[in-house]
Amino acid sequence: MANTAFETIIERSLKIRNRYHELELQHHGSKWTVEEDALAFLTDAGLVGRHTMSQQQRWPKANTETELEHKLGESIWWIIVLADRMNIDIKDALENFLTKTENLVGK
Repeated sequence: MANTAFETIIERSLKIRNRYHELELQHHGSKWTVEEDALAFLTDAGLVGRHTMSQQQRWPKANTETELEHKLGESIWWIIVLADRMNIDIKDALENFLTKTENLVGK
């Protein structure tokens, strides 16, 4: 995948995660593990589901649009962070998935 705005998004995401690692060290004496990051991602992904239900009028909740937008962005951020921590190039992973799926379902 070509170097695009996505590369900038990845760089910004990793800088933010590094700052959180600093805060974790400061407050807890250790950085979160990859497993803890994955659990945080799953928690946020679950909240995407809940906010989607609210947006679709199936669950009563205030501030749904703002929180849904935030959790969607945060979920993408977590995926970028997790890929990096597990030594997976997220650009390649996405490109490979898209190509494989296009070939499967047709372009």
